[in-house]
Amino acid sequence: MTATAPDTADAADTSDAAAETAHFRFFELEVLRTRRLGHSFLRVTFGGGSLAGFRSGGFDQSLSLFLPPEGREDTVLPSTDEDTWFGAWRGMPDEERPVMRSYTVREQRRTPEGADEVDIDFVLHGDASPASRWAGRAVTGRRILAIGPAVAENKSVRFQPPATADAIWMYADETALPAAAAILERLAEGTAVRAWFEVPHEDDRLPLSTAAKADITWIVREGTGRERADRVPAALRSAEVPTAEAPYVWLAGEAGTVRATRRHFVQERSVDRRSVRFTGYWRLGASEEQLLAEAYAGRAPSEEPSSEL
Repeated sequence: MTATAPDTADAADTSDAAAETAHFRFFELEVLRTRRLGHSFLRVTFGGGSLAGFRSGGFDQSLSLFLPPEGREDTVLPSTDEDTWFGAWRGMPDEERPVMRSYTVREQRRTPEGADEVDIDFVLHGDASPASRWAGRAVTGRRILAIGPAVAENKSVRFQPPATADAIWMYADETALPAAAAILERLAEGTAVRAWFEVPHEDDRLPLSTAAKADITWIVREGTGRERADRVPAALRSAEVPTAEAPYVWLAGEAGTVRATRRHFVQERSVDRRSVRFTGYWRLGASEEQLLAEAYAGRAPSEEPSSEL
């Protein structure tokens, strides 16, 4: 999309857009520590003085990380001004440009000492991607930049069940599991939840804390022999799901699998499509750079990026 100058009739829309832009700003994140969670997961805990202004909305709050190129320790951007940063970032030489990736906040907390910390869980798969490579080498003191929420209620929190929902149905693969775990932790006691979580290995079945009444099925790809395209729909079709009058469905992960899962709920379980929130975090067969190029095709330099990459 391209930015155009509004006429007088659009003045109200312009004000709304300015307010929306103010929902996000740059933060400097410093690596405090790392912890391996399972075969595929590494938790990186970030701190930094700027996090005092970070306002995670909870649930599936996303943000955009700027990771230094290979061979560099910290992130450097020529501009962090909301009107000029994008053009300046895109104009950097390839070998100097930080890699931008979208992640979800696993947890934000304030320590007894009054410092703010943010946990982000990375999926490790060697050096196959810049994010996995960076996380696998992250050490205390490394600094990166991020665009994150400055207000808690913002468009990057996608989990928005209506008050009338009488059940929550969920699917997430390993890339969306941190968001799903954060959602479960924040659900009210007794909330009826039916969830399917897909992970690469048996020991990626992480312990999940929730006060909800949750029935969770783990779908482990390791040694199943099934193709991704039919593994998850097959698990859903064979599952018993308690009757609900107004379920809210949240789906996130590989785009093709998410689409198939959405079709299952809408066509086979007769869920109102307006009650299904679905997000493709990545796409099988497409590189992260291809997806990023598609997401930003035609974006004007002055436009603030949503974290919906």
